[in-house]
Amino acid sequence: MEKSVKKVSLKDWFKSGAPGVWISGGAVSIAVIMTIGLLSVIAVRGLAHFWPADLVEAQYSVPGQPVKLVIGEAVQIEEVSRVRLQGAGLPVPAEGPEFMTRELLKVGNRDVYGSDFTWVVGDWLQEQKYPTELVALERREWGNFYGRLISVKENGQVVAEGEAAMAELTKRLARVNELYAQLYQLEKKEIGGINHGLERLRLQTRKLELNDALTPEAQADIAAERAELEKRYKGLEERLMGLHQEFNRDSVVVREAGGREQEISLGKVVHAYQPNAMTLFQKLGFYFAKLWEFLSDDPREANTEGGIFPAIFGTVMMTLIMAVIVTPFGVIAAIYLREYAKQGPLTRVIRIAVNNLAGVPAIVYGVFGLGFFVYVLGGSLDRLFFPESAPAPTFGTPGLLWASLTLAILAVPVVIVATEEGLARIPRAVREGSLALGATKAETLWKVVLPMASPAMMTGLILAVARAAGEVAPLMLVGVVKLAPSLPVDGNYPYLHLDQKIMHLGFHIYDVGFQSPNVEAARPLVYATALLLVLVIALLNISAVAIRNHLREKYKALDS
Repeated sequence: MEKSVKKVSLKDWFKSGAPGVWISGGAVSIAVIMTIGLLSVIAVRGLAHFWPADLVEAQYSVPGQPVKLVIGEAVQIEEVSRVRLQGAGLPVPAEGPEFMTRELLKVGNRDVYGSDFTWVVGDWLQEQKYPTELVALERREWGNFYGRLISVKENGQVVAEGEAAMAELTKRLARVNELYAQLYQLEKKEIGGINHGLERLRLQTRKLELNDALTPEAQADIAAERAELEKRYKGLEERLMGLHQEFNRDSVVVREAGGREQEISLGKVVHAYQPNAMTLFQKLGFYFAKLWEFLSDDPREANTEGGIFPAIFGTVMMTLIMAVIVTPFGVIAAIYLREYAKQGPLTRVIRIAVNNLAGVPAIVYGVFGLGFFVYVLGGSLDRLFFPESAPAPTFGTPGLLWASLTLAILAVPVVIVATEEGLARIPRAVREGSLALGATKAETLWKVVLPMASPAMMTGLILAVARAAGEVAPLMLVGVVKLAPSLPVDGNYPYLHLDQKIMHLGFHIYDVGFQSPNVEAARPLVYATALLLVLVIALLNISAVAIRNHLREKYKALDS
């Protein structure tokens, strides 16, 4: 028997909804592919920055000019038209191929050449080679130095030169880095703690003066404590001077491509390596060490070198404080609107206002935070509780607390809407069953309704974190700065300093990408920091999703 084939018309196909399914699936696929592609580009361009690239040495022969030696690492190669090179003032012959190559070389030696990067015409680079003796010195200032190692000195006396110089340099540089860690601990922790104690005594004295309570006994106690701190400071100062002498004892003599020799103190060097002589495994070890340094170290050189740990810490700390603040306020507001408020025109207007707040530009919240939180609320706190600090503000200036509160105000509509929807999904029979068993409305709400609505609350918190953690515009007004010298958490009372300014990954991207004086050096860090910001937000969201899924499984039986 022949099977009959049912023909489906185009009209019936559209009525079945299949086109909508295909269009939706295609749109989701395109969005996922674009997201993965964007993250891949950011990851490749950002993470490649930490790889120890080989150094090329070549003769650069510009027509009509003396031949000069160049040393550097190739950053970018592109084809440009001959006409464009001629327009740039280069002596390009009129005849020849239509396109020529030009290369961006990182030549380092900013203190010698004035710039880390230079464009060269690839066709004019001759005798390119990769000598294994070329050395790269990563410095704490003035960027990298590329050249040849001549000798290592101790107190001005040569202790190694020639082939033995690199091994001696590596050994002495490890010693210098250990001394640098001791200096950092001494200056930032111990001496910083003493300075904090002296400032606390000054404010205590001023407070007693304002209250007419500065008695001779109080003065004697303060003087004794101050004398003890100053005694400790003198001991640390002598130790600090000794460490500085040891720190600046050694130096190296290096020769740059032009033949000039330069003596560099090892105290100014972070890393010294010969990339052309490194094996693959040595490069991998160096790569992961640089990657860890990027995550755990402080920034240097106008944020274009070093790490971004203060920005990571500031972003996470501010987001966590924001979450602690926004969750109770958003949940309480949603409970009132859904469980207690009389459902009428006024309640509908409030809901419309809450929904509209979610669409207010973020910079408006920043202006509100600056005007209300910083100037009004912070200034009032200073006058009431910190008069001894005047005229210097304590809370009447942008800081961590005001940045977190501003983000909480920005994100609270999202939490309200998500929590109210979660409360609305709980069956009325559950409430009535609890009340029928003798529970009060408050007990029903606290022990039955809220636990069942907790997954929805976590959903609102996830959305709030996703929006708030990446905001930059309002934070520029209420507490985020280009460089914060210390973290808001330390060993000095009260340990968490809510009045202190912080760094933020989003603002760091803006600052390095658009305000940096060294654009070429900053560009890879922009990609690396952007990738890290995405990963930090994803990690925060994954943590919240895990908690939500746990709560959902826990109360699934009640929901069914």
